[in-house]
Amino acid sequence: MNWTRKDLLDIESLSSDEIKTFLNCTRKFKQVCLSPRKHVPFLQGYTIVNFFVEPSTRTRTSFELAGKHLGATVVNLTANMSSLQKGETLKDTAKNLEALQADVLIVRHSASGVPLFISERVRSSVINAGDGAHAHPTQAFLDAFTILEKRGSFDGVKVTILGDILFSRVARSDIWLLTKMGAHVTLCGPSTLVPKNFEKMGCRVVYNVEEALEDADFINLLRIQHERQKKSAFPSLREYTALFGLTKERVELMKSDAIIMHPGPINRGVEIDSEIADGERSVVLQEVTNGLAVRMAALYLTTGNNPDELDARLAEYLPQIVSK
Repeated sequence: MNWTRKDLLDIESLSSDEIKTFLNCTRKFKQVCLSPRKHVPFLQGYTIVNFFVEPSTRTRTSFELAGKHLGATVVNLTANMSSLQKGETLKDTAKNLEALQADVLIVRHSASGVPLFISERVRSSVINAGDGAHAHPTQAFLDAFTILEKRGSFDGVKVTILGDILFSRVARSDIWLLTKMGAHVTLCGPSTLVPKNFEKMGCRVVYNVEEALEDADFINLLRIQHERQKKSAFPSLREYTALFGLTKERVELMKSDAIIMHPGPINRGVEIDSEIADGERSVVLQEVTNGLAVRMAALYLTTGNNPDELDARLAEYLPQIVSK
């Protein structure tokens, strides 16, 4: 299937075929990421702007590396480096970046809807790198790709998302993608952070962590999004950890082959004990590596490249990569 979207704004609007196409491209770019050369100049001559109004380590760095691996010129722009500090409107900032011939704007913002707002006002491609509590599509893709690597299919896979669901853009994007692809999703956390209305998205909601863990194939832990909460949703971090933290004792309740995930940053000793985060069940760092492949796929597809031509193009630069 060809990809016809100039933007990647969310998961909700994507079809299952589009998701499959994206994940297939990710699989091929993962081979590039693991190769010694890593450079395939499919975006030679393109200009990519990382426009991050919120802090980021993994997402911004992986988008920068992805752009450079594809041969593009990459510019990083943060809020305190831009004229937003002088009162310039978001629209004017975006239009000026477009006037500078930016081909792709990668946008992270604390307000939901900003990437969509920008995409409707510029010809440049826009990729949502996280907007408020709304969406984080590339994180969902890297989570899904990690699951696919481990299980080979989404059919019947049980995924528990544990933590702050209400304020999490990762949770929403994961839910949309996983349910579209046939996985079963359970949400768990304090009732103040996991409202029952999430069941309308096709999930199971439980408030007992042992119940949420016992039959899960994957446990995706989320940190508390303090920056989006106007008031605390629970009495203390100590109480949260006591009721919902992934401790050594709770790991013993999990299936023997269950896998632990986390989008980062990790608050060690809160949602997860350090030894578990670094343990053999954890795929946290594998997710980071997969994020690079995902972001290469996002840049490749939103700039109008044909996914059906990817094998032949890769063979030209990296003949040692064999399509599987």
